[in-house]
Amino acid sequence: MNELVCEIRYAEVEIENPEIFLCKVRDLAIRFGSKIVCFDADKISGKTHAETALRHASRSIASGSSISNSFEMEALLYAAGSRQCSVATSFGLHAGNNRLYIGCCPGSDPLWDLLADSMCFHPVPEPGISPDKYDRLIQLFGITQEEVSAVGKDRIEDLVLERVVLLDVNK
Repeated sequence: MNELVCEIRYAEVEIENPEIFLCKVRDLAIRFGSKIVCFDADKISGKTHAETALRHASRSIASGSSISNSFEMEALLYAAGSRQCSVATSFGLHAGNNRLYIGCCPGSDPLWDLLADSMCFHPVPEPGISPDKYDRLIQLFGITQEEVSAVGKDRIEDLVLERVVLLDVNK
């Protein structure tokens, strides 16, 4: 099986009922023969983090070494750098205001147009980590001060991506 080709966009959406919202997203994915993954942008280091999670999930599914039985959950597991589905689900959407990286594998203009009916797309944020997000990432990924000292505070994204890749080792 070939690796999926994914397109990622950034969106904001107010979600009243996550289950209903996910049902609509799944229906669109089925209709277009795509996989759609919603990553909480506040819990991941940026677009590269989402791309890496999608790429590793695709490889894991293709090789038969996946932890979960769905591509979407596998991508969230990689995003979280965890084997625990309960941890991974917190890296997806939630009730209330959401800032999301949406991965469509594969994407298509008609699919994106229909998704735009329920969310507002914006340009992908410039790379960079705010102090609040820095603290959140340190906590979420269990990054130690020793690790930060070894590579420098400005390379927090690299330390997060390392956690994503380490999931393959920890399977």
